[in-house]
Amino acid sequence: MKVQFDGSRDLGLLLLRVGIGLMFVIVHGLPKVLGGVSKWTSLGGAFNRILGITFIPAFWGFMATAAEFGGGLCLIAGIAFRPACALILFTLLIAVTSILRGGYGFHAASQPIELSIVLFALFFVGAGRFTLPKIVTSIRAPK
Repeated sequence: MKVQFDGSRDLGLLLLRVGIGLMFVIVHGLPKVLGGVSKWTSLGGAFNRILGITFIPAFWGFMATAAEFGGGLCLIAGIAFRPACALILFTLLIAVTSILRGGYGFHAASQPIELSIVLFALFFVGAGRFTLPKIVTSIRAPK
């Protein structure tokens, strides 16, 4: 049995992708990008607390920054969608664990938990029909 959609599902996915993607780019990623190496080193310290990784904390902080900023751009465009969801989800799981181990409680971890649920669902649902690659390939040069 094949289910037919009238496009509203794809429009809903587009709105969700763009909204969540913009939040990751502007609210989460951009401040970390602008914070530079000192911010990345501080952020990378979470990997030591959570995973016991003590070497090159600036690299791990940069990777988290790239996951949030670059992953947000990928969500918006629908490019490398599932890998972007997975990388952001991993970063959020580190954040949740860091918050809970830091003794801040479940309430303080609610936002990254909620975003994790959204990204986990998006990972399975996919980007939908309205993505940059699909739009570009559908545009035909005039004859």
